[in-house]
Amino acid sequence: MLSWWVGGLGIGLVLIVAVGLVQPIGVSTQYVVLDGVLLHNVLPDVASRSPYLAKTAQGWTLATYEFFFVLGIPLGALLAAMATARFTTRVVPVEWSKRFGSNPGNRLVWSFVGGFLLLFGARFGGGCTSGHMISGISQLAISSFLFSAALFISGIVTARVLYRNGGARC
Repeated sequence: MLSWWVGGLGIGLVLIVAVGLVQPIGVSTQYVVLDGVLLHNVLPDVASRSPYLAKTAQGWTLATYEFFFVLGIPLGALLAAMATARFTTRVVPVEWSKRFGSNPGNRLVWSFVGGFLLLFGARFGGGCTSGHMISGISQLAISSFLFSAALFISGIVTARVLYRNGGARC
């Protein structure tokens, strides 16, 4: 297993290369771009009536650095899990099962809801964890420091509510 500082140095090096060659790292905008590109191709009239989609996705293509960066996230996670022999097909983690039951459908639905809320909040807040916490903090953006504090506070509160009767201990 890699040490935390190796991962931190890796992210730092990727950020330096990304900023030097293209732009700071950010992920959440790519979901809007994907929606916009698909909607512009399938229902162009609907897409053209949305100022948000018109601003973020008009004329974009999916063959961009950012889109491949987004595709690399799950691929990198898969490769890391396989390289460290931690790959599993388990849908319901042990801690989730203890608290909410072992129904995989339930777990998948709530994972989708949580992901949707996270992405909605990221777009509403003008950036995601990669955009704010990696790129924004490296540029000393006050909004990114505020975002990071809010993220950690809400994560701690959420974990304490969901796992109030025990569960994973850090």
